[in-house]
Amino acid sequence: MLSRKQQRALLEKVAQYPSVALVLQGGGALGAYQCGVYEALNEAGIRPNWYAGISIGAINAALIAGNRPEDRVERLREFWDTICQPAGLATLPALGIRNSLAMLPMSPALETWAASMSAMAALWQGQTGFFEPWLTSPFMLADGSANATSFYDTRPLIQTLERLVDFDRINQDPDTRLTVGATDVESGNFRYFDSRDTRIGPEHILASGSLPPAFAPVEIDGRFYWDGGIVSNTPLEHILDEWPRNDTLAFQVDLWSARGEFPQTMMDVLERTKDIQFSSRTRHGTDMVARMQQLRTALTDLIEQLPDKRLPADLRKTLEPWLDDRVVNIVHLIYQAKPHEQQFKDYAFGSISMQNHWESGLRDTRQTLTRPEWFKLPSRDCGYAVHDIHREEQKTGLTRL
Repeated sequence: MLSRKQQRALLEKVAQYPSVALVLQGGGALGAYQCGVYEALNEAGIRPNWYAGISIGAINAALIAGNRPEDRVERLREFWDTICQPAGLATLPALGIRNSLAMLPMSPALETWAASMSAMAALWQGQTGFFEPWLTSPFMLADGSANATSFYDTRPLIQTLERLVDFDRINQDPDTRLTVGATDVESGNFRYFDSRDTRIGPEHILASGSLPPAFAPVEIDGRFYWDGGIVSNTPLEHILDEWPRNDTLAFQVDLWSARGEFPQTMMDVLERTKDIQFSSRTRHGTDMVARMQQLRTALTDLIEQLPDKRLPADLRKTLEPWLDDRVVNIVHLIYQAKPHEQQFKDYAFGSISMQNHWESGLRDTRQTLTRPEWFKLPSRDCGYAVHDIHREEQKTGLTRL
């Protein structure tokens, strides 16, 4: 925990950024890590004004943006406590098993077994307040209905969102912005729904998390949408493409780590494939920041060499988006999978795993916040900075082109 003096110094640095974004990646059951991240930010007094998410990240973002600051952690906890209960007939046996496990000392083998049981329960029974299996197999239908195009009914999630999220608050609060991403089923194009120009409702959040073939596409204004993670699992690029640009502090919270050990078994292969697949867009996003800032710096240098340091009016208008000196600071928080976790970690919605993920996010963020130098505005000569507590290194500055 920060001392009051440290907290004041940190908040003074954060206040220098007009845009403070919390960017939440998709990752199913791993999303509890994001809740721990937000709890640590909240206790430090950091109030992002832009929440952006994909899939489970969209759900967490809606829960945060759609509640009063003093209620947000409680609502996150209520949501996750709810969905970590198996649905249907498995509820009572699962509670008995969970209570028995709570009395035992945890070990990697026991945690792996508990997570595998949670994953199996999710597949067979669904999760309370989240999704339930259809009574009829989709292979018996061919009518394009939700039952024919998915394995699970997500109407329980709609009811949960309506109970826990104040969508009027999201759409009317000028100080809070919400952005969620989804994939157009027919065009294959990615689309962002932003509360700045779209009235956000439960259907937008559901669409962002409708990962096929588990969940059916969601209809919005005559178009059908699947999970945004099919195209891009992080909305970081949308934050960085904002125009006009502001100095931006982005807390980028990832649930999949691109780095990992060489797989030894087929289960390792499946897990490693997911990690690489769903983390790659974040790497692309941060690489693009560097390239864009290099281009801006090079253009500025070029203009300095021109007579009178001026461009023709029409050319200046064309290049205007590339000539500002706004900066971006990306504070990266990446969930580090435990050695005993396996490829089903993203649908193991057990309370033990959930609590471990939450505590990991809390711990990583508290540690990150003890590095006040990371929150300084980057130099306008270089334009960006990227920090990651797990790498203990800073990527700042640029080589001139």
